[in-house]
Order: sequence, then C-alpha cells, then structure tokens
Amino acid sequence: MQKGFYNIPIAVNETVKTYASGSPERKEVQQTYDELWGQSTEIPMVINGKAITTGNLQRVIPPHDHQHNVGSYHFGTADHVHQAIEASLNAKEEWETMGWEDRAAIFLKAADLLAGPYRARINAATMIGQGKNIHQAEIDAACEMIDFLRFNVQYMTEIFEQQPESDNGMWNRVDYRPLEGFTFAITPFNFTAIGGNLPTSMALMGNTVVWKPSLNQIYSANILMQAFQEAGLPDGVINMIFTDPQETADIVFSHPDFAGLHYTGSTEVFKAIWKTIGNNIHKYKTYPRIVGETGGKDFIIAHKSSNPKQVATAMVRGAFEYQGQKCSAASRAYVPSNLWQEVKTYVLEDLKSFKMGSPRDFTNFINAVIHERSFNKLAGFIDQAKADGGVEVMAGGNYDKSKGYFIEPTVLVTEDPRYVTMCEELFGPVLTVYVYDEDKWDETLELVDQTSVYALTGAVFSKDRVALAHATDRLRNAAGNFYVNDKPTGAVVGQQPFGGSRASGTNDKAGSMLNLLRWVSPRLIKETFVSPTDYRYPFLKED
Repeated sequence: MQKGFYNIPIAVNETVKTYASGSPERKEVQQTYDELWGQSTEIPMVINGKAITTGNLQRVIPPHDHQHNVGSYHFGTADHVHQAIEASLNAKEEWETMGWEDRAAIFLKAADLLAGPYRARINAATMIGQGKNIHQAEIDAACEMIDFLRFNVQYMTEIFEQQPESDNGMWNRVDYRPLEGFTFAITPFNFTAIGGNLPTSMALMGNTVVWKPSLNQIYSANILMQAFQEAGLPDGVINMIFTDPQETADIVFSHPDFAGLHYTGSTEVFKAIWKTIGNNIHKYKTYPRIVGETGGKDFIIAHKSSNPKQVATAMVRGAFEYQGQKCSAASRAYVPSNLWQEVKTYVLEDLKSFKMGSPRDFTNFINAVIHERSFNKLAGFIDQAKADGGVEVMAGGNYDKSKGYFIEPTVLVTEDPRYVTMCEELFGPVLTVYVYDEDKWDETLELVDQTSVYALTGAVFSKDRVALAHATDRLRNAAGNFYVNDKPTGAVVGQQPFGGSRASGTNDKAGSMLNLLRWVSPRLIKETFVSPTDYRYPFLKED
C-alpha cells in the first residue's frame, strides 16, 4: 500500500477558448458537430458498468431541428431502477475503502480527457442536444465541468485537512466517511456541467450513485459517462438510468438505504420530493441529505446614477444568453425613469443585431428553446402580454416552431410591478421591465425583495457607493449570488460558489467545499495512549 501525504495539482480555472474564425478549435468542433449530425447514435443506460439496452427507443430531438434524427436512447423500466440501486450498494464497500488519492486520480483524469480529446465531442453534443451556441457550450460542457472535477478534488483534500486539536496523552482525528447507503442525482437539461457535477461530487467523497439525467440532456450525458469510464471509474459507482420520473422516485425514496439526494430542477418537484422523503422518514436507516437548486426569478435593478450602456448590456446578456434557459437568467429588470430612454435605445440596438438559428452557424447568438412544452408555455405568456392592458411588447414577441422551437428574444414593459411575468419563472428569452420613479430607490428595493418567492441571483448597478451598500444590505436575502455592476449570470467554479435560498433551493453552493461537506458523515476518533485504571477523581479525596 502506498503511503504519504499527497499534494494534488493546484486547481486553476480552465481557459475558455474563443472559437474565433480560422482557429483550430473552431474547425475541430465544426467537424465533430457535422460527424455527430450525420450519425444516428443509440444511447444505452449504464448499470454496473455495463451498457443496458431495452429496445424501447426514444428519439433524441435537436431543439433547433426537431425533424432531424441524430439518435435515440433506450428507455428503462422499474427493474432497471432496482438494478441501479443494487449495483450502487454492491460497489459501495470497495469504492469507499479505496484510497482517496485513487478516487482523485480518476476524476482528475476525467478532467484532462474533457480538456483534450473529449472537448470537441462534449461541446458538439451539447450544441446539438441542448441547443447551445459554441460559446455557451464551451463555458458549460467543457470549462465548468473541468473546473468542477479539478476544484472538487482540491476541496476534498482541504476538508480532510480540517482536524481537531489533541491534548497531551491523546490523539483526536476526524474520519470523513461517505454516507451510509446509496445516493441519487437528478440533473437538468440546461447545463451539461450540472449533469456531470451532481453525481461526481458525491462519488468523489466515497459515495455510490444512481444518476437520472434529464431526458433532454442524454446526448451529452452519454459522452460524460464515456469519459468517466475511460478515466477508470469502477463499475457500479455511477449508474446512469433513463426511466420514468415518478416510477423512479417511488422506488428510490422508499428504499431503506436511500442516503442522499443531489437535485437541480423545478421548485414544485423538489417540494414534492421533500414531502415524500419526510413521509418515508421511518423507512430509512439514516436521515437522508437533501441538496437542491430549484430555479429563480432573477433581477437587475439600476440606480439613477448607473451607466445606461452597462445596464443595457447586462440586460441583454443576462436575459438572452442561452435563450434565458439558465436558473440565473435575468427575467425582471427595474430601470429608473431618468435612464430608461437611453437604456431602451441601447437594448433595441443590440436586439436588432441578433441573429437566430442553428448553433452550427457560429454567427447566431440566439438558438432554439429546449422542447415543444417550453415553446408553448412561452408563446402563451407572450400572447397574453399582447392582449393585456398596461403591458407593451417593446421588442420581439414572435415565435415559430415549424423547424425548431424558436422564440424571438422578447422585452415586455409593464406598468404593474407585480404583473405575472415579473413574478413567475418563465425559463426562456423573455425579459420584463418595470420603469420606476428615479427618486423611489428604497421603495423599489423593497419591491424587488418582496415580489418573488425565489432568491437565486440578482444584480445592482450604480456609481453611487452609498446606494450600492444600501442595496447590498437591503437585498441580502433576495439572492444567494449577488452581483454588483455585472449581469446576474456566469458563476465560475472556485470564484462564485453558486446557489440560492427561499424557493431557489438549499443554498449548498455548488463549486465550493460547502457542497462536498454535505456528502460526508464525519466520525470523531479519540485515541487515549495510556488509559486510566482508577475511576476516582482528585475531588473525591477528603479534606
């Protein structure tokens, strides 16, 4: 057995490639995209390291061209859920007793694979399956996923280094045990990196995992799983299943060995899961860990001293990058009356320059929304806004699903600060603006704080330091990630740990040590070198 206190490679953020015209990375990803686009790929589940096929094939649907066939995935049954749980439990002892440095090596190798030979494939798959342009794919599927893997290894060692003091004659130490049982990861469509981070962060700490990716992210999830396996991930440590959500939940959340949930998705689903876990609490061997990030109604508020061009750029980038399909996307903006006309002019100029279409055309800033359900929901909100009084469709408002699920970037201006699109999470390229009286700063801060049940991200703009300080204090519970003079999106692992509270989740901060602490159950070991042989203490002696 190897022995030593090992120093791991220091984690640094992966450099974001530009994909500029004529660059080698641009040519490589275009070639890879075209190869994948021309293939029909069958994607199996992976249980106990084996490819599992069922014959029940479901199409992978590119959102920007829903008639094109790029492949299909094998849809599973309740039996496969049971098999995945069994595989996780069977793999647990060997995995959790493996040296931490060996677990670290697997995920560090996976990071290097994604940074090198897998980079074009994971980016192209994300572009095709999730409708991201190359920049959005690069910062997500490549860079953020790589950062999660490398920084999580570093955070793991920093956790292990946290040890108690020891007095004379004893040695106190903490053993960071994985959770007792199996863990469950439910991941969303919108970030390939979330799809990879939720199961791997638990596995790194010695847990074994049943992973259920979104059915709209399977195309890139398949490539992540290939990278993990090539990196040496043992069979049964992460089991990837494509199964019915309710059927899967019924099985997982009633199992006595269920030990933890890592979730990103809708608030209502998370609340239902939490209730189910609570109702089943007497079935479990331990209290399950519940970690969830569930969305937001993210805001930008500008003070009357703000730079109008900066505010407009933050609105455009924050609301419309990846078609507003980020939990952190700006979907409500509060602009002071003295700046509104100038901000409006800049926003309209930017929107006129947008091109919309397939991510294969690198000149397109806007692509399709993820699926028809999302398209129909967004179209419904836009149509309602057109019909309602007190609301102006300032820009956009058009949509077309004849080829792909395209929603034009839309800006609504409302006279009612509690209009429905100022309150409800839309998850699409729709930004609603409320123009407030420039002299009602305090009242508007109160409005921002009280309008939404969510508290994920938010941004404040001002040149006035007193106003910034006041907003930062007043909105301290309105956002878990709060941005000063910047858009409310784009958190970077190791720099801006991500998560929110209220209806936005448990705020366990993905991309930080705090998240990894949730996947261990510390054991304190006190060793006494020379044990007492007499029960009597000095105070018992007579005067």
